[in-house]
Amino acid sequence: MRLKDKVAIITGAANGIGLAAAERFAGEGAAVAMADYDADMGITRAQELKEKGLNVQFFQVNVADRQSIDSMAEAVKAELGKVDILINNAGITRDGMLSKLSPDDFQAVMDVNLSGVFHCTQAVLPFMLEQGRGKIINTSSVSGIYGNVGQTNYAAAKAGVVGMTKTWAKELGRKGINVNAVAPGFISTGMTAKVPEKVIGQMQGMVPLGRLGKPEDIANAYLFLASDESDYVNGTVLHVDGGIMM
Repeated sequence: MRLKDKVAIITGAANGIGLAAAERFAGEGAAVAMADYDADMGITRAQELKEKGLNVQFFQVNVADRQSIDSMAEAVKAELGKVDILINNAGITRDGMLSKLSPDDFQAVMDVNLSGVFHCTQAVLPFMLEQGRGKIINTSSVSGIYGNVGQTNYAAAKAGVVGMTKTWAKELGRKGINVNAVAPGFISTGMTAKVPEKVIGQMQGMVPLGRLGKPEDIANAYLFLASDESDYVNGTVLHVDGGIMM
Protein backbone atom coordinates (compact mmCIF):
# COMPACT_ATOMS: atom_id res chain seq x y z
CA MET A 1 0.00 0.00 0.00
CA ARG A 2 1.50 3.26 -1.17
CA LEU A 3 0.01 5.46 1.59
CA LYS A 4 0.03 3.02 4.52
CA ASP A 5 -0.27 4.85 7.87
CA LYS A 6 -0.53 8.28 6.19
CA VAL A 7 -3.18 10.86 7.05
CA ALA A 8 -4.51 12.94 4.16
CA ILE A 9 -6.84 15.93 4.03
CA ILE A 10 -8.65 16.27 0.71
CA THR A 11 -10.77 19.38 0.21
CA GLY A 12 -13.78 19.28 -2.09
CA ALA A 13 -14.02 15.55 -1.37
CA ALA A 14 -17.80 15.13 -1.46
CA ASN A 15 -17.94 14.66 -5.23
CA GLY A 16 -16.03 14.59 -8.49
CA ILE A 17 -12.25 14.53 -8.42
CA GLY A 18 -12.06 14.93 -4.65
CA LEU A 19 -14.30 11.93 -4.05
CA ALA A 20 -12.30 9.80 -6.49
CA ALA A 21 -9.12 10.85 -4.69
CA ALA A 22 -10.57 10.02 -1.27
CA GLU A 23 -11.46 6.51 -2.42
CA ARG A 24 -8.09 6.02 -4.13
CA PHE A 25 -6.07 7.24 -1.15
CA ALA A 26 -8.04 5.21 1.38
CA GLY A 27 -7.64 2.17 -0.83
CA GLU A 28 -3.88 2.68 -0.64
CA GLY A 29 -3.92 2.64 3.16
CA ALA A 30 -4.39 6.29 4.10
CA ALA A 31 -6.74 7.63 6.73
CA VAL A 32 -8.61 10.27 4.74
CA ALA A 33 -10.23 13.42 6.06
CA MET A 34 -12.89 14.24 3.50
CA ALA A 35 -13.35 18.00 3.81
CA ASP A 36 -16.20 19.74 2.00
CA TYR A 37 -18.71 22.56 2.35
CA ASP A 38 -21.66 20.29 1.54
CA ALA A 39 -22.20 18.42 4.81
CA ASP A 40 -25.14 16.31 3.62
CA MET A 41 -23.33 15.07 0.54
CA GLY A 42 -20.06 14.65 2.40
CA ILE A 43 -21.56 12.56 5.19
CA THR A 44 -23.37 10.38 2.65
CA ARG A 45 -20.29 9.80 0.51
CA ALA A 46 -18.09 9.13 3.53
CA GLN A 47 -20.56 6.53 4.77
CA GLU A 48 -20.57 4.84 1.37
CA LEU A 49 -16.78 4.57 1.45
CA LYS A 50 -16.83 3.29 5.03
CA GLU A 51 -19.20 0.54 3.91
CA LYS A 52 -16.47 -0.51 1.47
CA GLY A 53 -14.12 -0.91 4.42
CA LEU A 54 -12.22 2.32 3.81
CA ASN A 55 -10.86 4.54 6.57
CA VAL A 56 -12.47 7.92 5.92
CA GLN A 57 -14.06 10.63 8.03
CA PHE A 58 -16.01 13.69 6.94
CA PHE A 59 -15.16 17.18 8.17
CA GLN A 60 -17.29 20.16 7.16
CA VAL A 61 -15.32 23.20 6.00
CA ASN A 62 -15.77 26.44 4.09
CA VAL A 63 -12.41 27.03 2.43
CA ALA A 64 -13.33 30.68 1.90
CA ASP A 65 -13.46 31.18 5.68
CA ARG A 66 -10.24 31.04 7.71
CA GLN A 67 -11.94 30.28 11.02
CA SER A 68 -13.73 27.32 9.46
CA ILE A 69 -10.45 26.05 8.01
CA ASP A 70 -8.59 26.37 11.31
CA SER A 71 -11.35 24.48 13.10
CA MET A 72 -11.27 21.71 10.48
CA ALA A 73 -7.49 21.37 10.64
CA GLU A 74 -7.48 21.17 14.43
CA ALA A 75 -10.30 18.62 14.35
CA VAL A 76 -8.41 16.41 11.89
CA LYS A 77 -5.27 16.60 14.03
CA ALA A 78 -7.25 15.73 17.14
CA GLU A 79 -9.13 12.85 15.49
CA LEU A 80 -6.42 11.36 13.30
CA GLY A 81 -3.25 12.41 15.11
CA LYS A 82 -1.31 14.10 12.32
CA VAL A 83 -1.48 15.45 8.77
CA ASP A 84 0.93 13.99 6.22
CA ILE A 85 -0.79 15.06 3.01
CA LEU A 86 -2.91 18.03 1.97
CA ILE A 87 -4.76 18.01 -1.34
CA ASN A 88 -6.08 21.50 -2.09
CA ASN A 89 -8.73 20.26 -4.50
CA ALA A 90 -11.81 22.38 -3.67
CA GLY A 91 -12.86 24.77 -6.41
CA ILE A 92 -15.79 26.56 -8.01
CA THR A 93 -16.55 28.28 -11.31
CA ARG A 94 -18.50 31.46 -12.01
CA ASP A 95 -17.80 31.88 -15.71
CA GLY A 96 -18.49 34.98 -17.74
CA MET A 97 -16.95 37.15 -20.44
CA LEU A 98 -14.91 40.05 -19.07
CA SER A 99 -17.47 42.63 -20.14
CA LYS A 100 -20.21 40.87 -18.16
CA LEU A 101 -18.33 39.28 -15.24
CA SER A 102 -19.61 40.70 -11.98
CA PRO A 103 -17.19 41.75 -9.22
CA ASP A 104 -18.98 39.36 -6.86
CA ASP A 105 -18.45 36.39 -9.18
CA PHE A 106 -14.82 37.36 -9.67
CA GLN A 107 -14.22 37.56 -5.93
CA ALA A 108 -16.12 34.37 -5.08
CA VAL A 109 -13.85 32.31 -7.32
CA MET A 110 -10.72 33.99 -5.97
CA ASP A 111 -11.87 33.39 -2.38
CA VAL A 112 -12.30 29.64 -2.89
CA ASN A 113 -9.79 28.75 -5.61
CA LEU A 114 -6.87 30.92 -4.55
CA SER A 115 -7.31 32.27 -1.02
CA GLY A 116 -8.70 28.91 0.08
CA VAL A 117 -5.50 27.18 -1.01
CA PHE A 118 -3.42 29.68 0.96
CA HIS A 119 -5.52 29.38 4.11
CA CYS A 120 -5.73 25.58 4.09
CA THR A 121 -2.00 25.25 3.57
CA GLN A 122 -1.13 27.74 6.26
CA ALA A 123 -3.50 25.99 8.68
CA VAL A 124 -1.85 22.56 8.36
CA LEU A 125 1.72 23.77 7.87
CA PRO A 126 2.60 23.77 11.61
CA PHE A 127 1.73 20.06 11.80
CA MET A 128 4.03 19.24 8.88
CA LEU A 129 6.84 21.43 10.18
CA GLU A 130 6.63 19.73 13.56
CA GLN A 131 7.05 16.27 12.03
CA GLY A 132 9.59 17.46 9.44
CA ARG A 133 7.75 15.93 6.51
CA GLY A 134 4.71 16.48 4.36
CA LYS A 135 3.23 16.51 0.87
CA ILE A 136 1.14 19.44 -0.38
CA ILE A 137 -0.63 19.08 -3.74
CA ASN A 138 -2.49 22.06 -5.18
CA THR A 139 -5.03 21.88 -7.98
CA SER A 140 -4.38 24.32 -10.80
CA SER A 141 -5.81 23.96 -14.32
CA VAL A 142 -4.77 24.25 -17.94
CA SER A 143 -6.86 27.44 -17.83
CA GLY A 144 -4.38 28.83 -15.33
CA ILE A 145 -1.47 28.08 -17.65
CA TYR A 146 -2.90 29.11 -21.01
CA GLY A 147 -6.01 31.13 -20.16
CA ASN A 148 -9.53 30.34 -21.33
CA VAL A 149 -12.30 32.42 -22.84
CA GLY A 150 -14.93 33.37 -20.28
CA GLN A 151 -12.78 32.41 -17.29
CA THR A 152 -10.98 35.57 -16.19
CA ASN A 153 -11.56 34.75 -12.53
CA TYR A 154 -10.88 31.01 -12.75
CA ALA A 155 -7.76 31.40 -14.89
CA ALA A 156 -6.38 34.13 -12.62
CA ALA A 157 -6.94 32.02 -9.50
CA LYS A 158 -5.43 28.90 -11.03
CA ALA A 159 -2.41 30.86 -12.31
CA GLY A 160 -1.98 32.18 -8.78
CA VAL A 161 -2.00 28.60 -7.49
CA VAL A 162 0.98 27.83 -9.73
CA GLY A 163 2.87 30.84 -8.36
CA MET A 164 2.16 29.84 -4.77
CA THR A 165 3.14 26.23 -5.47
CA LYS A 166 6.56 27.20 -6.80
CA THR A 167 7.14 29.70 -3.99
CA TRP A 168 6.23 27.21 -1.28
CA ALA A 169 8.38 24.53 -2.92
CA LYS A 170 11.36 26.84 -2.52
CA GLU A 171 10.46 27.85 1.02
CA LEU A 172 9.58 24.42 2.39
CA GLY A 173 11.73 21.92 0.49
CA ARG A 174 14.58 22.01 2.99
CA LYS A 175 12.06 21.46 5.78
CA GLY A 176 11.04 18.09 4.32
CA ILE A 177 7.84 19.31 2.68
CA ASN A 178 7.25 18.76 -1.04
CA VAL A 179 4.85 21.12 -2.79
CA ASN A 180 3.53 20.35 -6.26
CA ALA A 181 0.49 21.06 -8.40
CA VAL A 182 -1.71 19.18 -10.84
CA ALA A 183 -3.18 20.96 -13.85
CA PRO A 184 -6.24 19.03 -15.08
CA GLY A 185 -7.63 19.49 -18.55
CA PHE A 186 -11.26 18.76 -19.44
CA ILE A 187 -12.53 16.27 -16.85
CA SER A 188 -15.96 14.62 -16.70
CA THR A 189 -17.41 15.92 -13.43
CA GLY A 190 -20.57 17.61 -12.22
CA MET A 191 -19.28 20.85 -13.74
CA THR A 192 -18.99 19.43 -17.26
CA ALA A 193 -22.32 17.59 -16.91
CA LYS A 194 -24.02 20.95 -17.41
CA VAL A 195 -22.19 21.61 -20.69
CA PRO A 196 -24.23 21.07 -23.90
CA GLU A 197 -23.45 17.86 -25.79
CA LYS A 198 -22.28 19.80 -28.85
CA VAL A 199 -19.73 21.66 -26.76
CA ILE A 200 -18.57 18.41 -25.13
CA GLY A 201 -17.96 17.06 -28.64
CA GLN A 202 -15.87 20.11 -29.46
CA MET A 203 -13.88 19.68 -26.26
CA GLN A 204 -13.20 16.03 -27.05
CA GLY A 205 -12.06 17.02 -30.52
CA MET A 206 -9.37 19.26 -29.00
CA VAL A 207 -7.85 16.40 -26.98
CA PRO A 208 -5.32 14.18 -28.79
CA LEU A 209 -6.51 11.19 -26.74
CA GLY A 210 -10.03 11.81 -28.08
CA ARG A 211 -11.87 11.85 -24.75
CA LEU A 212 -12.43 13.85 -21.62
CA GLY A 213 -10.49 12.82 -18.55
CA LYS A 214 -12.02 10.91 -15.67
CA PRO A 215 -11.82 11.97 -12.02
CA GLU A 216 -9.72 8.87 -11.45
CA ASP A 217 -7.09 10.21 -13.86
CA ILE A 218 -6.53 13.19 -11.58
CA ALA A 219 -6.75 11.06 -8.43
CA ASN A 220 -3.94 8.90 -9.77
CA ALA A 221 -1.77 11.98 -10.31
CA TYR A 222 -2.50 13.13 -6.77
CA LEU A 223 -1.56 9.67 -5.52
CA PHE A 224 1.85 9.74 -7.19
CA LEU A 225 2.65 13.18 -5.82
CA ALA A 226 1.44 12.19 -2.33
CA SER A 227 3.41 8.94 -2.23
CA ASP A 228 7.03 8.31 -1.33
CA GLU A 229 7.66 7.69 -5.03
CA SER A 230 7.66 11.46 -5.59
CA ASP A 231 10.09 12.37 -2.82
CA TYR A 232 12.42 14.13 -5.29
CA VAL A 233 9.62 15.94 -7.12
CA ASN A 234 9.19 19.51 -5.89
CA GLY A 235 7.73 22.65 -7.47
CA THR A 236 6.33 20.76 -10.46
CA VAL A 237 3.04 21.35 -12.25
CA LEU A 238 1.90 17.98 -13.57
CA HIS A 239 -0.38 18.37 -16.59
CA VAL A 240 -3.11 15.72 -16.78
CA ASP A 241 -4.94 16.92 -19.86
CA GLY A 242 -4.73 14.25 -22.57
CA GLY A 243 -2.18 16.38 -24.42
CA ILE A 244 -4.64 19.18 -25.14
CA MET A 245 -2.05 21.95 -24.95
CA MET A 246 0.75 20.38 -27.01
